[in-house]
This record gives sequence, C-alpha cells and structure tokens, in this order.
Amino acid sequence: MKGQNKLFIAIIAALVLGVAIGAIVHFNYPQDTIDSFANNIKLLGTLFIRLVQMIIAPLVFSTLVVGIAKMGDMKMVGRVGGKAMLWFISATLTSLLIGLMMMNVMKPGEGTDIVLQVHDAGDLLKHYDEFSLEHFINHSIPRSIFEAFSTNEILQIVIFSLIFGVALGAYGEKGKMVTEFLDKIAHVVLIMVNYVMWVAPLGVLGAVSAAVAKYGFQIFTLYAHYLLAFALGIACLWIVLLSVGYLILGKRVKDLLKHIKIPLLVAFTTTSSEAVFPKLVEELEKFGAQSKIISFTLPLGYSFNLDGSMMYMTFASLFIAQVYNIHMPIEKQLLMLLVLMLTSKGVAGVPRASLIVVVATCSMFGIPPEGIALILPIDHFCDMARSMTNVLGNALATTTVDKWEGHTPIEQDCIS
Repeated sequence: MKGQNKLFIAIIAALVLGVAIGAIVHFNYPQDTIDSFANNIKLLGTLFIRLVQMIIAPLVFSTLVVGIAKMGDMKMVGRVGGKAMLWFISATLTSLLIGLMMMNVMKPGEGTDIVLQVHDAGDLLKHYDEFSLEHFINHSIPRSIFEAFSTNEILQIVIFSLIFGVALGAYGEKGKMVTEFLDKIAHVVLIMVNYVMWVAPLGVLGAVSAAVAKYGFQIFTLYAHYLLAFALGIACLWIVLLSVGYLILGKRVKDLLKHIKIPLLVAFTTTSSEAVFPKLVEELEKFGAQSKIISFTLPLGYSFNLDGSMMYMTFASLFIAQVYNIHMPIEKQLLMLLVLMLTSKGVAGVPRASLIVVVATCSMFGIPPEGIALILPIDHFCDMARSMTNVLGNALATTTVDKWEGHTPIEQDCIS
C-alpha cells in the first residue's frame, strides 16, 4: 500500500507541474513555439499509453480464457453474461437519460457566442461515414486473431477469447495444462503492470502540459456554461452509480473507491480509460472479486459499458442542436436516446469514438454534423471526466456481478 500511495502522490505532483509548465508556455511564447512544445511534450503521454497498450491484448486474452475455462460450464457463462448485460443496459440508459435531462434543464447551447471553426472537425467528418452495421461487424469479428492483437481491437479479442475459453472448458481435464499456462501468463503480465504504472506520472505531465499550453485558461470562460452543465451531469451520474453500488455492495463501496483511486486518477489525467485496464484488473483482484468474474465482465464492459461516454453523447448532440436553434421535441429526443444506445456499440476501433457517434447522430436527426467543431476545443477536458466515469462504471459493474454470483469478497493483501 505504501508504494501505491507514493505513486498516487507522484501523479498528483505531475498534474500540478503539468498545469504550471503548460501555463508558462501558453502565456509567454508565440503560437509556433506553443504548437511545437505541445507536440513534443505530449510524446511522454504517448510513451505511457503505448506501454500500456503493449500489455492489454495478452492480459485480456489470458485472463478471459482462464476465467471462462474455470467457470466450467456454459450455464455459468450464460448466467454471468446475462447479469453483466443487465447492468450494462441499465447503466447505459441511465447515462443517456441524465445527459438528456441536463441539457433540457440547463440549455447551455442557447444564446452561445462560440466561434465555429469547421476545418478543425475535418477528420471526424471524414470518418463518420464508417458508422454502419457493416463497420460494426468488421470491427467485432476478427479476420485474424494476430491482426486483432496487433491493433488492440479489444472487442475482437474478447470474442475470440470467449469462443476459445468455452472450447477449452469443453476439453475438460486435458485442457487444464493450457489453462494453468495462461493463468501464469496473466500473473506475469500483472507484474509488468506494476512496472509500467511508474511511467504514469510522466504520461500525466505530458498530456496535461500539452493541453494547457495549447488552450490556456481562457477557454474555460468561453465554455463556462457548457462545462458547468457537463460537470453537473457527470456529478449526477456518479451519485446514481455510487448509490446503486451502495445498495448492492454496502459499505464496501468506500473500499472499492480506495482501491481504484489510481486507475481513476490516471484515466482522468491521461483521458484514456483503456490505459488503466491492466491496473484495474489488479486492483479489483486486491479488492477481493473473483478473478474469473473480473476476467469475464471487465473486458465486456470496455466494449459495452462506457457510462461517461454515453452521457456525453446525448449531451453533445443536443448542445449542437441548441446552438443551431433546432427544436427537438421530447419524443424526438427519446428516439435519439434509443438510437444512441444501439448504434454506439458499432464504433469499435474508430478513433475518438464518442465524437464519431455524435457526428453520425446529428446527421441522422437533421442537425448540421459540422457543429462538432463547436465542442472540439473543450473536448479534451470533457474527456478527462468521461474517461474517469467509464472506469468507475466498469469497476462497479464487475464487483456487482461478482456479488450477484453470491460471492463474499475477501480483500487481498496489497503489493507494496
């Protein structure tokens, strides 16, 4: 635990230092220098993310296959999967509804004077036509497991691992040697996680200082109403998630938050919930959840249970409609909510997936898709909150399914 506290302090220190360095650069140097600094310093963040990405595929594959093989039969796999999907669908609907209600109550897009720069949205507008059923199938079913590993397509790895794990379980006693081998690989990768996490402060320093240097602090004034409404929406979502978690887990919710404080902080500062996947696996095991439940539920959650991103999709779509003064009656908003719930699962493998969904949804409902440019300047800071919320949602989903399976968690000793 002592080592964990040191890492937490180091990340906080890197966050503060990153803000200070970014501010100095932003307010004292010309734009060319700022752009050069931001591009170079954020390489520290890239270094950390790539180190994490390096171990995600073997960890997802080994833990998921072992988890399914240890379940022993398809009935348990189906039962656990059903409980997980019950949580995912409920949490998704709740997240979307909170975003919808917040936009209707606060109306941050009405009367805005934000300047539209369409050229900033060029990449997103270019990619939104990929949003289709064909795209979903292509990014769900792996053409080659080696290709899925090399590109870190988590959903593809999950699907292959599910089939492989079921087949391994059906192989019976003869397959035990493979299960034990993969179990050892998973534990070796978790040791690697401890090494990689000490690079996190550098990643935080790079990501935060680059963002502050590029945008400065005045952007928060320009988007004050938007950020306030979004922050209140995220706060409401946290209250709902933690309240439901408390009803199911009781006072252990507090212990869970202590265990996942580093994953939450890293997700917040690096804007990547994927970056904390390996660390989250480790911390949930320390919390006392069953490894077979963690290895089954958590990877599924990263594809189907991104609560912060879901709330943001309704929020951003309706914000653009308000800015363009496009009337959206409540029945049309509810239809948008259902469309978002279904189609948001079809963007696996697309960079900046949440924004791609927003662009596609706007186009579908007669809202100018180029309006996405309105929120691009502030998206990095919103992404910090939604990434952290995604981590919280998946931690609660996994521990809830574990509790629903009748397991009483016994907290493991933390590695110092």
